[in-house]
Amino acid sequence: MLIASFVFIIPIVANAQTLTRQLQVGSTGSDVSELQTFLAQDPTIYPQGLVTGYFGSLTKAAVSRFQSQNGISMVGRVGPITLAAINSQIALGGGGTIGDAPQITSAGVSNISRSSAVVNWYTNENAKGLVYYSTSPLTLGEHPNSVDVSGSTAMTDTNFRSNQSVTLQNLMPNTTYYYLAYVTDQNGNVSITWPATFTTSF
Repeated sequence: MLIASFVFIIPIVANAQTLTRQLQVGSTGSDVSELQTFLAQDPTIYPQGLVTGYFGSLTKAAVSRFQSQNGISMVGRVGPITLAAINSQIALGGGGTIGDAPQITSAGVSNISRSSAVVNWYTNENAKGLVYYSTSPLTLGEHPNSVDVSGSTAMTDTNFRSNQSVTLQNLMPNTTYYYLAYVTDQNGNVSITWPATFTTSF
């Protein structure tokens, strides 16, 4: 299992866009999410379809399968040749949707007080969700069809819906919290937002 700490404040992307840097195991950021979005369009390449923003073993395997299908050496990292091949396919309309994974948009925090905050987001399909939060940077572990996340959890409810709102309670005043939203659709496909932060009031 690969574990990494995240302290970035980058939102998840919903559509694949042109990649601008080389990526490999351990890379993090919105461009990794864009890579995963692109790969997830073809379930024979990336059957798990996870968009996590972390380049772990599943992403490496998906990149290797993409390389095999495109006559590129299967090194499992996005080097100059693979970068050019992916960007070429994106330019021809190969990017845009996450495939089977639910797309999360407009994620953010509102109604922040001394002891509570509300995390809101939308999905492009009905899904149920929960929020992971902690006063320490969240750690993520990538697995087939799931992601392990450290921290406490607060769940919306057990109903599948396209708009979600989770109230985090019993928070400490004047404290920075790390959080992310984790959603699962009716077929068990998973997406998460990129870890972000908010600070409670005095």
